[in-house]
Amino acid sequence: MRDRPAGRDEDFVRFAASRRTHLFRTAFLLCGNRHAAEDLLQQTLERVYVAWQRVERADEPDAYVHRIMINEHSRLLRRRRRESLVTDVPEPREPAAAGGGWAETRPVLLAALAALPLRQRQAVVLRYWEDLSETQAAAAMGCSVGAVKSQASRGIARLRLAPSLGNLTPTGGVE
Repeated sequence: MRDRPAGRDEDFVRFAASRRTHLFRTAFLLCGNRHAAEDLLQQTLERVYVAWQRVERADEPDAYVHRIMINEHSRLLRRRRRESLVTDVPEPREPAAAGGGWAETRPVLLAALAALPLRQRQAVVLRYWEDLSETQAAAAMGCSVGAVKSQASRGIARLRLAPSLGNLTPTGGVE
């Protein structure tokens, strides 16, 4: 076992702590349930720790970490091919605002998102939920910018046609 400089471990811990919530949200959107997302996040952070020197030196460490997460998610799916992606959608922790809105639409939107094919879901999550550029999403997915554009476009088109999303208004509320 190699000795690691103490500062290096501290840098990793700071990095992981500052991005944990954001990375968990991405993992949840990819997996569709809390338990699988926690597993994906843990495995991603393990791989980031092992590759910490490369992550630290990367021009865009967040894109590097997203790439690790996408790869790990694909590995998990290959291992669990027989399992369902979505078993349940957890309720939001924050109380619903007066008049509804996000509390009612969130489970419906997450279920529709989970129904998308893997590459479309990845493209939609990275482009529109994580707000990555097409180039950053392509780097994270390991594909061309054109593939991100087409997969995101197809994913959004499928979401627009989803019957469960038909009664949602563009602002996020229920009609």
